[in-house]
Amino acid sequence: MKKALIVGATGFGGLGLIEILLRHPGIKIKQLVARKDAGAPISRVFPHLRGHCDMLVEPPENIDYGDIDIAFFSTPDRAGMSLIREFNRHAVPVIDFSGDFRFENEADYTVYAANKGMETSHSAADMLTQAVYGLPEINAERIRSARLVGNPGCFAVSMILGLLPAVEKGIIEGPTIICDGKTGVSGAGKNPGETNFYPQRYENVNTYREGRHQHIVEVENVLNARTENQHRILFVPQIVPLNRGILTTIYADCAPGMTTADAQSLYREYYKGRPFVYITDSSPNTTDVRGSNRCEIRAMVDERTGKLFITSVIDNLIKGQSGNAVQNANLMLGFDETAGLSALPFYP
Repeated sequence: MKKALIVGATGFGGLGLIEILLRHPGIKIKQLVARKDAGAPISRVFPHLRGHCDMLVEPPENIDYGDIDIAFFSTPDRAGMSLIREFNRHAVPVIDFSGDFRFENEADYTVYAANKGMETSHSAADMLTQAVYGLPEINAERIRSARLVGNPGCFAVSMILGLLPAVEKGIIEGPTIICDGKTGVSGAGKNPGETNFYPQRYENVNTYREGRHQHIVEVENVLNARTENQHRILFVPQIVPLNRGILTTIYADCAPGMTTADAQSLYREYYKGRPFVYITDSSPNTTDVRGSNRCEIRAMVDERTGKLFITSVIDNLIKGQSGNAVQNANLMLGFDETAGLSALPFYP
């Protein structure tokens, strides 16, 4: 049985990890760490865990580096870079949920941080060359041998998985791809701020960070590394009054002669054998994937306008965060990629 440490255990990402690892056949939680609620049982923070996980939450000063097989940093931006050296010194493999280690160089991190309005310097920039971008659908072999994995952004997962087949097979014409993304409020975490205060979020939809969202950098990096045709993403994210879920609609000029049947066939062939990507010929709903590690994709061609239209849906807290992280951990620890991740979407 492998042992896991969760740093940031009292947030939504930490909770997702706890729920998945409690049913994992090969990974046991050894320690829960967080600044907030340190000293309290995790079941006091999340009462639905009573009787299932009543471990005490330890402060970061009490981290036990001994006998740990994997560590998850479910922490905000810039926390991981302050923690990583001690974990590296103790030879503990790390999966980081933030943007700290999603990039191979400091220049890309600087753009990411600037788009998010953060300090742009990276205090562990020398570690970036060791980090592997943690999307198993493209980097499974590198993840297996990695010691530091940067878990992707939730919007990035939806956009990249939606676009990979079209970009790699060259059926998109022109440099610009338009992505329209709608996300539930849980993407902002447990302390979402004034804009997501209930009276201001209920029955309200708004765009934000139009064309300069932090996830654009990683999406363009991944896509353009896999094709000679360099693309630019115009991304317009929106927050909708929904607990969880991301629905991304993608628009691009399509190669002449392509039909919806061609696109569907291309996508099914591309994702054959990928356990968490499902191709559908009907309109996807966020409830189709809620509570699961799956991504559901529909690709179609509007023959009247010549546009390729792709819909991609994920649960932002599972495939967009903790589920994808466990998928990475499975690869790193030698388990089947699907271990602990077979839960069906919950409905209604």
